[in-house]
Amino acid sequence: MSTAVGRGAGESWRTLRTPLFVTGLIVLGAIVIMIATAARTSGPFSPDSSEPTGARALATLLENHNVTVRGTEDLNDALAPGAGKTLLIGPMGQLDRSDWERIADAGWSHIVLVRPGARALEALAPGVRDNGQALSNGSRAPDCDLPAAVKAGTATVSGSTYSAPPDAQACYGDGITNTVIRLETGGRIIDVVGSQRSFTNAQLADDGNAALALNLIGTHQDLTWYLPQWESSGYDGPDEDAPPLIPPSVRYIGWALAFAVLVVALWRGRRLGPVVAERLPVIVHAAETTEGRARLYRRSRARERAAAALRESALGKLHKAHGIPRRAEPSAVVATVAARTGRDPAMLYELLYGLPPLSDAALMSLSHELDVLTQEVRHP
Repeated sequence: MSTAVGRGAGESWRTLRTPLFVTGLIVLGAIVIMIATAARTSGPFSPDSSEPTGARALATLLENHNVTVRGTEDLNDALAPGAGKTLLIGPMGQLDRSDWERIADAGWSHIVLVRPGARALEALAPGVRDNGQALSNGSRAPDCDLPAAVKAGTATVSGSTYSAPPDAQACYGDGITNTVIRLETGGRIIDVVGSQRSFTNAQLADDGNAALALNLIGTHQDLTWYLPQWESSGYDGPDEDAPPLIPPSVRYIGWALAFAVLVVALWRGRRLGPVVAERLPVIVHAAETTEGRARLYRRSRARERAAAALRESALGKLHKAHGIPRRAEPSAVVATVAARTGRDPAMLYELLYGLPPLSDAALMSLSHELDVLTQEVRHP
């Protein structure tokens, strides 16, 4: 007759259905909350990001001056009719030439290009060229008559530099190339900004960066802040402005799942209480247990372990019979037993603390000698 010791399918389901249901509710609630409160944009220079490389501070500054900021990562928002509105295009992502041409045809009154590439300049800012050189970070005077720059004064700028056509206004440069260029073409204003760092949370409060950003970008009450998405071919090397490898939304879902697992683990965790004594269904004699353990030792050829167990048992009886402390040194034990039994101390030391036997016959001899010694203790 065999007795089943594992759980059946029905019992397992009845045990697990409640924690699974609770875990599902927690995860579902977390996902719903994240979707409801999720930001429309993420990553560097995002108007919703509070990181040092984000631009939440600038978006708040613009909103405090009655400018409605609408962050987006959808190209369709940049292709919507933009008469009387401002479109800011962030530095990340990569668009096709046709996408830039469609943005140019959307009719935006003011377009701000932050670190634009060659395609964007060709479609939206003809005559402006990227010099391929970076301007070192530092405070610079505007050196131009652009009202937004004159009101801001000195600003902390760095990054890409551009050469401007004669009819453009070029500011914040080294006398040859500049990081801020304003161009009026096709009935609209085009601003080219070579460094987004000046407008990030980390540097917006430096010099006149805030005034420059407010006067340069806040020209209309409606601002669409567009961050183009990255393509597989749009990233060529390491860059501190590159998008995160793991989107923030995925990280939030991972933390929610980890929290749910922790809650269930704490809920289902069992405390270690007092030992409960139970009657065994059968009586197991001590001799049977000893024989079973001996068979295991013999099968695994564990002579060293078996000899150690025999010597430990014999030493326990000797300590008790002669009143020897449990932590006594081997020399003290041997001396006491030799004085009481009259045996040779060297032979006693070899018997009680010697090397393990090398064969089964030697193990049997050791067992017999230890048994004789303990019998002498009982009947001196």
